[in-house]
Amino acid sequence: MRIVLIFISAILVNNFVLSKFLGICPFLGVSKKIDSAVGMSMAVIFVMTMAGIITWFLNLLLVSMGLEFLRLIVFILVIAVLVQFVEFFIKKTSPSLYEALGIFLPLITTNCAVLGVALINVQTNYNFIEAFVNSLASALGFAMALIIFSAIREKLDLNDIPAPFKGTAVALITAGLLSMAFMGFSGLVKL
Repeated sequence: MRIVLIFISAILVNNFVLSKFLGICPFLGVSKKIDSAVGMSMAVIFVMTMAGIITWFLNLLLVSMGLEFLRLIVFILVIAVLVQFVEFFIKKTSPSLYEALGIFLPLITTNCAVLGVALINVQTNYNFIEAFVNSLASALGFAMALIIFSAIREKLDLNDIPAPFKGTAVALITAGLLSMAFMGFSGLVKL
């Protein structure tokens, strides 16, 4: 039952973008088209899940050697290597997606949501299964928020919006409203 609660909590209640406000740069930057949002979502799901798993094991190694103070540096290095792998893979398999993602693909390295999930897994003393579920669910929550936001932004482009609200202004207002909608899930799960 605890695994299910962690899964639901990571997707809805503690959504990295809409509740914790982590990973806002790719959220705002890649959400203009659904195609690029889906591509970025797949990349983030892979990187965030793998980073959560690998850093959990590395944390065990660091703790056993008494080197916990190196945790942040090691975690950042793992994330950077994973992002380079994803960037290479996307560049080879889908050049159009690689072009659409542009600068935001390498920015996954500095996406605080990826580092956040690794640190949360360690700080909450999750066992391996819990860390895996939290990493995957957090990534799915990030993807869900990104795709929903992208769909809304595409619909907004078809509407007549007053000039002062066009572009970033309406995007930020929409993100705020979406965040408020997700606040409704806050009483759903208590861990």
